Amino acid sequence: MRLALAQLNPLVGDLSGNTRSILKACEHAEAGKADLLLTPELSLWGYPPRDLLLQPERLHQQQSVLDQICRELDSLHSDLTVLVGAAIAIEDDRQPGLHNTIVQVTRSGWQPVAHKQLLPNYDVFDERRYFRPGDGSSSLVLSNGLRLGLTICEDLWVDTELQRERLSGPDPVAALIDDVPDLLINLAASPFDASKPSLRRQLAARAALRLNCPIVYLNQVGGNDELIFDGGSFLLDHKGDCLLQMPYCQEWFEIWDSKPSHQPALSMPPPDTRDLLFRTLVLGVRDYSSKCGFQKALLGLSGGIDSALVAVIATAALGPDAITTLLMPSPWSSNGSIEDATSLANRLGIASQTVPIASLMQSFGSSLAPALDGEPQGVTAENLQSRIRGTLLMAVANQQGQLLLTTGNKSELAVGYCTLYGDMNGGLAVIGDLYKTTVFALCDWLDSDDSSCCRADFGLLHQGELVGEAIRTKPPSAELRPDQKDSDSLPDYGELDALLRLLIEERRTGEALVAAGFAPELVERVETMLRRAEFKRRQSPPLLKVSPQAFGTGWRLPIAAA
Repeated sequence: MRLALAQLNPLVGDLSGNTRSILKACEHAEAGKADLLLTPELSLWGYPPRDLLLQPERLHQQQSVLDQICRELDSLHSDLTVLVGAAIAIEDDRQPGLHNTIVQVTRSGWQPVAHKQLLPNYDVFDERRYFRPGDGSSSLVLSNGLRLGLTICEDLWVDTELQRERLSGPDPVAALIDDVPDLLINLAASPFDASKPSLRRQLAARAALRLNCPIVYLNQVGGNDELIFDGGSFLLDHKGDCLLQMPYCQEWFEIWDSKPSHQPALSMPPPDTRDLLFRTLVLGVRDYSSKCGFQKALLGLSGGIDSALVAVIATAALGPDAITTLLMPSPWSSNGSIEDATSLANRLGIASQTVPIASLMQSFGSSLAPALDGEPQGVTAENLQSRIRGTLLMAVANQQGQLLLTTGNKSELAVGYCTLYGDMNGGLAVIGDLYKTTVFALCDWLDSDDSSCCRADFGLLHQGELVGEAIRTKPPSAELRPDQKDSDSLPDYGELDALLRLLIEERRTGEALVAAGFAPELVERVETMLRRAEFKRRQSPPLLKVSPQAFGTGWRLPIAAA
């Protein structure tokens, strides 16, 4: 059998455009004399379509585009079988009224052949809002007699020894044992986090061993709002050894031939986590910009490490000609920070403009003096600087039609070390799911020889350090008052981030952290800051999710709570 795999990057809700991508893959598959073409989970819709699934006119359009694929295959006189992901209505009056389905499409027609059995309803997933689970195993026998076992994404996640969460419900892999499939197929839309590439491979290998057959894992690729799908599709033999590995973070089409019968296993070392994290963030910025209709982006450049990393990611995503930076020095901005910001812009080849804010600070201060019985002081004065900068950035972005990128990190967002309507202004929080220590580690890697191939792939051709040692080694500071350091207000980032990971990603209690050896006063302080900052996070721009638990749609804590 010649098997075609289309690792597609859909636009959510664009059934016509996504169908065109599938038809293009059909043409490639036909040219390559493939027997079967696979596309990812919900490939007609893009994942996740959310409440677009509740619009009857889109469901009606789905019927039309499936018919269109049939007609196109017929016009090609093609015997190709295509598996596409669709949302198929259930013929009764109960809700939810859809199945997450694999549809078999040929020149003679289309029919549903498998329904997703395990519907994730945790973190960012809420499939039970839209879908009903399928019932029973799903096999498909092709005209050549080959029997395919069909599963959809979460249906493969049934190994309690490997995974963090196992949904209650059936074991779709075990249900296929009696069918004795010749090939197991998993069509997926699995978003990125750093643990996923290895975990997917392990889960697939276990399934291959249980069924004693090869397995194809085909994943969606691309950024859809906060979620980034890293692709990385693969094919394993019956022993769990890799026969085919597709690229990460890019659309890809591949044809695999099961002959000769002995396919040598590939030596596939795990991808470098820093390389894959950078590529994922670049993909997230590129797709969020293009899918939302932006061609250019703007950010404030301070000379600090956070804005430096965002500038590098944005340049890699959109190209230097599409990036503008604003330097907005105050009387408290150090000469070193201004020089560092300017030097970074020059290394990246991006435009930079300087708009000093000292006169605006004076004007705001004198205007507020009557209402405050004196000029703003303390945190009020510091926040006012941030809000002046946020207003300037929004004005420039509005005037020039740019996407404003915020530059705050996850550590700051966690403890509220950020200003509403100030540095939180923007359309996308690029590194809002990166702890400060991860920001430093990623910048260190970018300035090392290990990143040379990745930098070259994105046209970051400056010789030598990109971020720069001066930026990487200076003590973090918001520079909102003389000689200010982050350490004046926050614990050391190494200690803070270790606590935050346990509180956020593992949902550990303060008592458990104290029992684990953390100082009680530190735990209480960080817990309090995390809880009190919830109202800020609720008003923050969407962020790019790259961890198991981000401050996005999967974080659902109340604001007014004990």
